[in-house]
Amino acid sequence: MIEESSKSGKSLVEKRQLFMEMRAQNFDVIRLSTYRTACKLRFVQKRCNLHLVDVWNMIEAFRDNGLNTLEHQAEISVSRLETILSSIYYQLNKRLPTTHQINVEQSIGLLLNFMVATYDSEGRGKLTVFAMKSMLATMCGGKIVDKLRYIFSQISDSSGTMLFPKFDHFLREVLKLPTAVFEGPSFGYTEHSVRTCFPQQKKIQLNTFLDVLTADPPPQCLVWLPLMHRLAHVENVFHPVECSYCHSESMMGFRYRCQQCHGYQLCQSCFWRGHANGPHSNQHQMKEHSSWKSPAKKLSHAISRSLGCVPIGEPPQPTFPEVSERPPDLAPTTVLESPSRLDEEHRLIARYAARLAAEASNSTQCPPTDLGFSFDANKQQRQLIAELENKNREILQEIQRLRLEHEQASQPTPEKAQQNPTLLAELRLLRHRKDELERRMSALQESRRELMVQLEGLMRLLKDEEQKQSAQSGSPHSSPSHSASCSMPMPIRSTSAGSTPTHTPQDCLAGVGGDVLDAFSQGVPRNLRNDLLVAADSITNTMSSLVKELHSVDDRLEEEEENLRNGRDKAVTE
Repeated sequence: MIEESSKSGKSLVEKRQLFMEMRAQNFDVIRLSTYRTACKLRFVQKRCNLHLVDVWNMIEAFRDNGLNTLEHQAEISVSRLETILSSIYYQLNKRLPTTHQINVEQSIGLLLNFMVATYDSEGRGKLTVFAMKSMLATMCGGKIVDKLRYIFSQISDSSGTMLFPKFDHFLREVLKLPTAVFEGPSFGYTEHSVRTCFPQQKKIQLNTFLDVLTADPPPQCLVWLPLMHRLAHVENVFHPVECSYCHSESMMGFRYRCQQCHGYQLCQSCFWRGHANGPHSNQHQMKEHSSWKSPAKKLSHAISRSLGCVPIGEPPQPTFPEVSERPPDLAPTTVLESPSRLDEEHRLIARYAARLAAEASNSTQCPPTDLGFSFDANKQQRQLIAELENKNREILQEIQRLRLEHEQASQPTPEKAQQNPTLLAELRLLRHRKDELERRMSALQESRRELMVQLEGLMRLLKDEEQKQSAQSGSPHSSPSHSASCSMPMPIRSTSAGSTPTHTPQDCLAGVGGDVLDAFSQGVPRNLRNDLLVAADSITNTMSSLVKELHSVDDRLEEEEENLRNGRDKAVTE
């Protein structure tokens, strides 16, 4: 008992899974019933992967499963319905690439439970053929015109005239879809539904049927059908416009612009929920945009339309033949087992054969002048194509030649380098002189560093001698810590190579320790200090003159390189 109850509860959850997921999308906050219904059915379509199955593939599946030989009122079991859905989805997976495969079992389960909940509310376990065809043809992918053409082939007679009882039957079945998604009060079936679509009881042909159901606005009971197709087209449309309510920088899907408030635009989420701010009101008329055009494109389109280059208004609906000639992939209206129906098919085949024979005879009986004119036109076209090909080859050869010349000019050859040997020799001498000066400068810097170290050692000896003399003269209370701190050497820092030649004594001792600075900062210098100061000053002056000479050599080297480069340019141009 417990296992049976758990299994029944699990099956109930699986049956209601699609509806629970749809409720989680919170579509009920959309205030307009048309958009709310279209969004719910679009969610069911995508969740069951029906949007991947084209209407022509759906019709082919009907034929493969023998549904075109059954009456509309015939009933099929749920197990056979599951077999039909399995064939549809497995054929879909064969057409899809391996990276876009769908979960067939899950799709079959969701769609089967949705169809049973929609068309078998009594729980008999059976569905009619016409209900299944109407539902799958409406909810599959493809153009709405192709779907309506197939539906018209199912509700019309052999002469191509719509049968009102069959159209009423179609409305009864297709309007169960809004009822299944809890929108029955707005779009449920009523006895006056047919009269709202075709108020005048007259002969309805295919083109009239298409004009009425694809009009703007369509019949009230089917207004959600074209909107569901428009939702599929604008799902990935990007609008680089800011929403005036939620202030999002861009929009996806529909865009709504107020006809009274200048520059007031809403995204589809804000418009569907009735949001408004500022001077805007929900009573204002809004225009729906399903694409984005830049201002420049709008201006060019307006100019072209004013000049008559672009037709004004939308393109007209294509006109289909009114006779009962169906597209090759469309299933016949009823069973073809009666002799009268077979005779009609034979007459249709004979009519096709006669038309093909007439077209063949007309093509064979063309006047010789027309043939000669066509031959001349073809000859002229071939000549023009040959001339254009020759011109293209010449242009490619010229481009190749210019590219080679540019590469040769950018890469100097040994011949060009030997055009001015004097400049090259002088350039080599300058570089050699520069290298020598750099080596001399590094040697002088090293000797200066050694001299500074020696100065630091001499000053340390002088300090020690002074301390010994002071200790012998009777100053035993001098602090040993002070002498230790004074005898500690300071780190040696190298002076800058670009210093000026004029220096003061303090500038000359910028790289020595603190003892040397203390010794030379005393009031009356001794002879040894003067000698050391003169030696340091001479070293610094020598370094400055060396740096000056190095800079002059660099300037001359740059000037010679510039002259050599100019000579090369002149040689290339000549």
